Amino acid sequence: VQLQASGGGLVQAGGSLRLFCDASGRPVSIVGWFRQAPGTERDFVASMKWRGDGRIYADSVKGRFIISRDNRNNTIYLQMNRLTPEDTAVYYCTASNNRPTWEYWGQGTLVTVSS
Repeated sequence: VQLQASGGGLVQAGGSLRLFCDASGRPVSIVGWFRQAPGTERDFVASMKWRGDGRIYADSVKGRFIISRDNRNNTIYLQMNRLTPEDTAVYYCTASNNRPTWEYWGQGTLVTVSS
């Protein structure tokens, strides 16, 4: 499974940004997003089933971020609204057929939120 994340950039606080993750290879059962700010651990952001729903969000993004997917185009999205400087991080898309392990990772895309 190959994952290619894109869509990161610089945005002002309060703004929105949409991340994309193009997936290829074998089917997966669950997809998600993590993020890693400088000097911190990689943290869970959101996940959902590839077929069905089962959306789960970190408390820090609940109500602001939305994870979705397009099964036809094999793309995973992360819509990020009401961004704050605390959302600044490298965002990684991930997928797995063997939870709780996250087996596959994209290369990351940088999101910078200015105050």
